[in-house]
Amino acid sequence: MTTRHLLPTAAVILLASSSIMADNWPNWRGPFYNGSSVEKGFPSVFSKTQGVAWQIQLPGPGASTPIVWKNAVFLTSVDEKTENVVGMRIDANSGKIVWSVPLSSGTHIDERSTYASSSAVTDGKTVWFFTGKGDLAAYDFEGQEIWRRNIEKDYGAFAFQWTFSSTPLLYEGTLYLQILQRDVPVNERGRTDGPIKSFLLAMEPDTGKTKWESERTTDAVQESKEAYSTPIPILHDGRAEILIAGGDYLTGHDPANGKELWRWGTYNQEKIGHWRTVTSPVYGDGIILVSAPKGAPVYGIQAGGNGFLLDTFRRWTSEGKEVTTDVPTPLFYDGYFYILNDRLKILNCVQPQSGAVLWSKPLGAKVKMEASPTGVDGKIYMISHLGEVIVVSAGPEGGKILNTATFGEPQSVYIRASIVPANGTLYIRTDDTLYAVRK
Repeated sequence: MTTRHLLPTAAVILLASSSIMADNWPNWRGPFYNGSSVEKGFPSVFSKTQGVAWQIQLPGPGASTPIVWKNAVFLTSVDEKTENVVGMRIDANSGKIVWSVPLSSGTHIDERSTYASSSAVTDGKTVWFFTGKGDLAAYDFEGQEIWRRNIEKDYGAFAFQWTFSSTPLLYEGTLYLQILQRDVPVNERGRTDGPIKSFLLAMEPDTGKTKWESERTTDAVQESKEAYSTPIPILHDGRAEILIAGGDYLTGHDPANGKELWRWGTYNQEKIGHWRTVTSPVYGDGIILVSAPKGAPVYGIQAGGNGFLLDTFRRWTSEGKEVTTDVPTPLFYDGYFYILNDRLKILNCVQPQSGAVLWSKPLGAKVKMEASPTGVDGKIYMISHLGEVIVVSAGPEGGKILNTATFGEPQSVYIRASIVPANGTLYIRTDDTLYAVRK
């Protein structure tokens, strides 16, 4: 029998082992890698004219979630004047740009996203940026470049139908990046001078040098081979793993060498060819969630397996059209999963072990909600493509809408950055503006 973890116990161990401060937000899904924080003191009611400590106009659009360490806020953005992607440090107290550095030339290859979609990651001394053009670079907190490399140059042009995005993972002294792509070029994208492989890459954080690369194979077809998800670390029953979702499978890998410890799937028995993966896995209470795309179910998988997992590891499968997610990664907060249906704009509170839906709340948003939800201080914070910020009470008796406020502009169409709670401040990123909201 697997020990249950009602609070993010495994994440707390990860937190302690890597000396991450819980009041910071050092990576895309926060200090516990699940979208939550234990910090208190955040507002329920606010708007663009109430509670905004400062706001700053960014040099262009981007979808990367702000990363926060004490008084430093890091993000990437398109610079429309130079037509580059830049990495920036913003002062958390004043909102002023401390420094800005060029990362990649060019801004986008399609109209739905830009090269500034991957979030940064930091350990409090160094910040690592990644762009959709494959540029990966490390900077110190003063803006001095430590190293840089280009993943496309090293491993061949990416074979994705859309602009590639995945956030690097820093875990236990290693920097990881996953590339799950097609094995043949698509739309003239992808190398033609050698095989196109999907793999998990491990690097030395101080130098960027490759430690190892582990190929991740799949029998998915066409676009279903593509994944825009991010690797997530967990510690379950004393075993550390890196979870990867994509290519029709959920896999667990040894952080030391990338070896595949186990594999579950497939959720795509019919071999549908357009099921690209966007959502990342999330762990809580001994259960791993993996979300099939395009309105298909969410699956609760028992953690702790080895080899090719039998279907007995599938603890539950969501039912109906409400409990599903195509783009937002689910949240695990204070003992419960929260699954945001981006198309129907419904938030679902789910019991981890049974998959029982405790409540489903229509959010009333006008447009899709593709940013992943954030849980803190007894509340769930979400934002729509239009910049509609919605706050909902958390917990099994929750589901009450506490506040709705629009931070985007009428022309906003693709706001995707998650709302970040750190050091008493909510950071809300729209297309080209960053807001700091305080109680």
